[in-house]
Amino acid sequence: MSYNGYITEQRIEGGDDGPLAGKTVAVKDNISTDGVVTTCGSAMLAEYEPPYDATVVERLLDAGAAIPGKTNMDEFGMGTTTETSAFGATENPTAPGHVPGGSSGGSAAVVAAGDADMALGTDTGGSVRCPAAFCGVVGIKPTYGLVSRYGLIAYANSLEQIGPLAPTVEEAAELLEVIAGPDENDATTRDAREQGATYEYAAAADGDVEGLEIGIPTELLDGADEGIVETFWDAIDDLESAGASYHEVSLPSLEHAVEAYYVIAMGEASSNLARFDGVRYGVSGGYEGNWNDSFARSRDEGFGEEVKRRVLLGTYALSAGYHDKYYRKAQDARAWIKQDFDEALDEADVLASPTMPVPPFELGESLEDPLKMYLADANTTPINLANLPAISVPAGETDDGLPVGMQFVGPAFGEEQIIRAGSALA
Repeated sequence: MSYNGYITEQRIEGGDDGPLAGKTVAVKDNISTDGVVTTCGSAMLAEYEPPYDATVVERLLDAGAAIPGKTNMDEFGMGTTTETSAFGATENPTAPGHVPGGSSGGSAAVVAAGDADMALGTDTGGSVRCPAAFCGVVGIKPTYGLVSRYGLIAYANSLEQIGPLAPTVEEAAELLEVIAGPDENDATTRDAREQGATYEYAAAADGDVEGLEIGIPTELLDGADEGIVETFWDAIDDLESAGASYHEVSLPSLEHAVEAYYVIAMGEASSNLARFDGVRYGVSGGYEGNWNDSFARSRDEGFGEEVKRRVLLGTYALSAGYHDKYYRKAQDARAWIKQDFDEALDEADVLASPTMPVPPFELGESLEDPLKMYLADANTTPINLANLPAISVPAGETDDGLPVGMQFVGPAFGEEQIIRAGSALA
């Protein structure tokens, strides 16, 4: 099956020894690899070769992993289906004819297909967890600051984190151990040990949920597909049988999470992507004496429709007269969302929900309706706004045989809790 999981298949050999020796770890194509083309899924960077490795890439190679290639993705991480890539859509190898999720769909697909042992993706509003759920694998979105973003070509700096995808929770935890930790090149990183945590994630994947208290936000079940909800409750039953207990909680702020997320993310994207002007980076717009025309031609040719849409909306939200009306209100909503999560996690070890409220879309289904794609992120975007860790694990299948993911959310630097909960299912 040709599912178009890689943009560039160029092997990078790691060290001879280390915890990942003999393993292959594919890398999403927005993470810099020295001398290996890194496109972000965009025609704008079709020939760009970074002059350095991202910190996570250095850590992979030092741990003995080999990188088999750079995986396909929604252009600049903007999408939920891996269909906005300039290099063609990726098909879901687990559910042919359907999307693999996005934006890290290529990374999830190569793991699901067995063409890489593990992979790295990036998660701005669910872009690791969504493809993990759609492809039936495990994906972890770490606490903001746990993993260095140095060498990541940014979409929205305050939201995104690099995270692992793997067939099992234990393997994802092993990969997280390798890439986690402070980095002098990224001032946003923090040492988990200073937050009272450890980096012993693989050891936490013991499946022991005896006494685990699970909070279930009712808002994250409302509106979800009926088959998704049934599969979710079946998984909760399995956890109860293993010694966990649950209670329902209400997080009223989540009503505004998708709107707040897209205002913030698009605002940050419009700023980040300003560098792609055909001079410093990207497709040349030529020069005929008018800089504005050259700039416009470069971006018109280099960016796809979804990227243009988000840059325009983000620029509008940040413009004079609208900043307070939109962006500041979105930041206020973000603070409210974080407060709701923190209060709920005071009464629970983890929170649980379906990862995605819908099963994998059919290829092409959401391209004509961007709003449908945006609303599909309802269960994942709030966690990025709150800067918390979350994991998606396979929970079963719909009646149609499509994968369903279950999401566990933990307190800041509570990766061990979500890994332990997830390992009881996968």
